[in-house]
Amino acid sequence: MTRLKQIFSRARSSRSRAHARGVTLFEVLIVVAILAMVAGGVAVFALPKFREAQITNSEVGARTVRTAVQQWQASNNETSCPTVSQLVQEKHLDPGQSTNDAWGQPYIIQCTDDDVVVSSSGPDKKKGTKDDIRVPKGAAAPAGEGG
Repeated sequence: MTRLKQIFSRARSSRSRAHARGVTLFEVLIVVAILAMVAGGVAVFALPKFREAQITNSEVGARTVRTAVQQWQASNNETSCPTVSQLVQEKHLDPGQSTNDAWGQPYIIQCTDDDVVVSSSGPDKKKGTKDDIRVPKGAAAPAGEGG
């Protein structure tokens, strides 16, 4: 009788050890589903913040370019518009700084006798649409562009 108990005891302990070590496919699927829901929730909240950051970054870049143009005009005693490469070459802009907006498009510089307007086509990359970025903010769209 004791021999029989030993055999059953060994069989039971080996089964419980095997069960404790393994993970079922169902458990793995539940974990994957939970991770997917968490990732989806993060994306819902992170994407709008990323877009806001792109717009803010482009506004700051446009302000920097505008300041550099104004400094160039003052140091050269001119009212004409320099090119971005001219500003970099004459060290009014840092060569390491991006001269493009957050969407990879170059900033557009327009100079009048009394003001400098730097603009970006914005997220849609089309000139003259409502998502365009202009510095200073109240600047009107240049002639020839839709509003």
